[in-house]
Amino acid sequence: MTPTHAARELETRHHELRKTRMLMVDGNLTANLRTVQRGLSARAYVDGYWGFASAPLAGGDAAAERDRVQQQAVHNAHAMAGFGPRTPLQLPPATHHGRHAFAGRAPLTAAECNERLAELHAFLKKQYPGLRSARFGIQDEHHIKQLQTAGGADALASIQRALFAAVLVGEDADGAPIEVDEQVSCKGSLADLDWSIETLAPMLDRAHEHLQAKRHAVAARGGLQTVVLAPQLAGMLAHEAMGHPCEADAVIGGAVTSTLVGQAVASELVSMVDIAHTWDGQEMMIPVYVDDEGTPGRDVVMIDRGRLTAFMHSRETAARLGQEPTGNARAYNPDDEPLIRMRNTAILPGSSKLAQMIEGVDDGYLLMKTGNGQADSTTEFMFGVTLAYEIRGGQLGRAVRNTTLSGSAIKVLQAVDAVSDDMYWTCAGYCGKKQPMVVSMGGPALRTRAHLGGQ
Repeated sequence: MTPTHAARELETRHHELRKTRMLMVDGNLTANLRTVQRGLSARAYVDGYWGFASAPLAGGDAAAERDRVQQQAVHNAHAMAGFGPRTPLQLPPATHHGRHAFAGRAPLTAAECNERLAELHAFLKKQYPGLRSARFGIQDEHHIKQLQTAGGADALASIQRALFAAVLVGEDADGAPIEVDEQVSCKGSLADLDWSIETLAPMLDRAHEHLQAKRHAVAARGGLQTVVLAPQLAGMLAHEAMGHPCEADAVIGGAVTSTLVGQAVASELVSMVDIAHTWDGQEMMIPVYVDDEGTPGRDVVMIDRGRLTAFMHSRETAARLGQEPTGNARAYNPDDEPLIRMRNTAILPGSSKLAQMIEGVDDGYLLMKTGNGQADSTTEFMFGVTLAYEIRGGQLGRAVRNTTLSGSAIKVLQAVDAVSDDMYWTCAGYCGKKQPMVVSMGGPALRTRAHLGGQ
């Protein structure tokens, strides 16, 4: 009997990751990267412990390398057992069969991308000669994963996303640098993304208008304020501050959500879902039909009309909590082990109009963009706000200097009194949790109460 045969569970993943990244600063191409990673990994579950092993794929005897990596994974599981005996869990079966690949356009060459970037720079320089600087970045990445498990799963999964980002830099009234950024993203490659001048011109016009408004920006009043969170901010709040505490490994680790199932953690206007692959009849930006354990992806309704209802699971956390796996175990690089990760996370739309939500604020702020954010397992968070406006008497006023938004996500969501009826999605960013991950996030606008940083 070989060591491989001692594994109750054995997963083997062939993973190819292709990336393109280009950056143009003031008409000069400063980065032009194209990378390909190919790897083989195996994970074995023995005597209550997981063992993991990986190796790059660079030709040679593929079958022999597969056997070697599988046996190393089993060996590593036995080594983990040196920490002490553990009762093995009866893991839910992973038997998904299927092929889920995105069929997009033929990829653009580096020369074609460089030509487009140069045309955009020339357009911007002519349109806005007073800019201090401008940066354009483009990126796409393609994950192709083939998974087989001892339980019978045999699946191919393909996830591909592309993005374009522009940063316009100017000066405020005192000569200090200010900037505004805009992004567009899509499922597919840069060939599938519409980043033509005709499409981007209105977006760049808006960015320039915001930049001019920021020249005379004022400081926000610190403390608890009435705020309208534009969809980008609302999406960040859903993902960072409420989504992560609803990942079952965080729940088992002591997140505040562990004792709140069935309780009101938000206004009745708020429902929040991690969507596997399809919503409102449309395939999502990051469609996960099967995760990296062989579990079919299914939606997770974490908050239903204000009440906490469910968590995102791997097979192991589902077994530990006596629930069903949800298809949330995902690995980013070919040599990464699957972790519970979000897919397409959002608060669902409500019935209010954004304009009416603003009109209903006598004294507050419209928060439009964020540059970064952090949160912990208590749902306490702090986000940087890079674009905001005063609201006075139901009308937008002066732009606000960069500030911060902070508080408890639970308290902020409990204070929501309006949710807009539109929906915004982006897959331009990464989620960080020991390893990066491609995700999409989105949502409607929210009106609530939260703390702003002052002068």
